[in-house]
Amino acid sequence: MKKILLFVDDIYEDLELWYPKIRLEEAGFKISVAGPEANKVYSGKHGYPCKADLSFDSVHTTSFDGLVIPGGYAPDKIRRHAKALQIVKEMDQEKKLIAFICHAGWVPISAKILRGRHVTAFSAIRDDLENAGAKYSDQPVVVDGNLVTSRTPADLPDFCRAILKFLS
Repeated sequence: MKKILLFVDDIYEDLELWYPKIRLEEAGFKISVAGPEANKVYSGKHGYPCKADLSFDSVHTTSFDGLVIPGGYAPDKIRRHAKALQIVKEMDQEKKLIAFICHAGWVPISAKILRGRHVTAFSAIRDDLENAGAKYSDQPVVVDGNLVTSRTPADLPDFCRAILKFLS
């Protein structure tokens, strides 16, 4: 059974966490949620709770086949954790799935893995992505190697299809 890591912190975009989580569980994947603290309940932008199974510090990338990072304002908090950035760097070096949507591009920007890569995200962070050396496209989903990226909750069906295709 493939195992997927999902990042969380307060003010995550509820749909961008729960839609991929449930869709991947339906497809038979084991999902573990990691946040700054294990067993803490984090609150989404719209109030939906999500409990972290693991802390960032306890994650070993060898235990996972991929990572999904939801948007909202949580990515601005997540990227301040050195261990979260280390997880992203290791997953990228291992060519494992790194899927991010909306504002979640802030995390791989801070992990410095986007130079020369093709991505999409919410239009408000286009400049951030381009300043990090990424090539931005305004499309529902962009796949570049192990990166799967999308813009907004409206793109979630395309985002999840691309994630599942990568993992198959």
